[in-house]
Amino acid sequence: MPDWSLIIPQLEAAGVAVSGDHPPTPVGGGDISAAWRMAADGGDVFIKTGPLSVADMFLAEAEGLAEISRTATVRVPDVIATGHSEDAAFLALEWLAFESSGAAVERQFGEQLAQMHRVSKDRYGWHRDNTIGLNQQHNVATDDWLEFFRERRLRFQLQLAADNGFGGELQERGALLLKRMPIYFDRDDPEASLLHGDLWGGNWGCSAGAPVVFDPAVYYGDRETDLAMTRLFGGFGADFYDAYEASWPLAPGHRERMVLYQLYHVLNHLNLFGSAYLGRAFGLIDKLL
Repeated sequence: MPDWSLIIPQLEAAGVAVSGDHPPTPVGGGDISAAWRMAADGGDVFIKTGPLSVADMFLAEAEGLAEISRTATVRVPDVIATGHSEDAAFLALEWLAFESSGAAVERQFGEQLAQMHRVSKDRYGWHRDNTIGLNQQHNVATDDWLEFFRERRLRFQLQLAADNGFGGELQERGALLLKRMPIYFDRDDPEASLLHGDLWGGNWGCSAGAPVVFDPAVYYGDRETDLAMTRLFGGFGADFYDAYEASWPLAPGHRERMVLYQLYHVLNHLNLFGSAYLGRAFGLIDKLL
């Protein structure tokens, strides 16, 4: 339980008129943070709390939400405040009521994601590192997408896996894949699109009849990586994909690259959650090789 007496004054300084009659109530959250609903005079607030060690992670999440919000494409919850007390960190967001989505919302989401991906930079990466789950995600910018994805994404996760005890064949086959990666990039470098970065089915919803995304791991890179993540664990229907493709068709070879891009997230899950993902990692590597 966080010390609300230290957090509430920071919320009030950010303009949140906290209701003293209703203490924060816990709500369903993720694996990393505790989640709370706090009553406030101007509307309820969603608050994530965690140990002081996640303060920078919350700050990066807030910056990522702001980066997406500036595009005026797909909606994100408004960031109200980030901060910390002596031993805890928090992130306060607009409270959103979620509802079931349908075909129209999925089509709108596909169109809006394509519009968001049209927002681009001249280099791959971002102005700061962030996290993918609790694992570090390195975003030092480069002009070369192959180098960026090989070094900042796959090689880093493979090294992390080795540090976590997954050596031997995974490292041998992973090293072979890294050497062969150029065969998947026999085209001009892709546009450096603004990416959500962690776009699985649990990181989007429908609120007030419109799609909303949250919990981003933002950076600029190949838009195909976002689409690859949507297909990894499900949660997106045919209307979403049809609308995206109609708005901005994907380049030839994207289905082969999808496997490569999914490997990053499977390796990350291996490093977050353990050996249950080892077989899936081998399956993707074998398919690529």
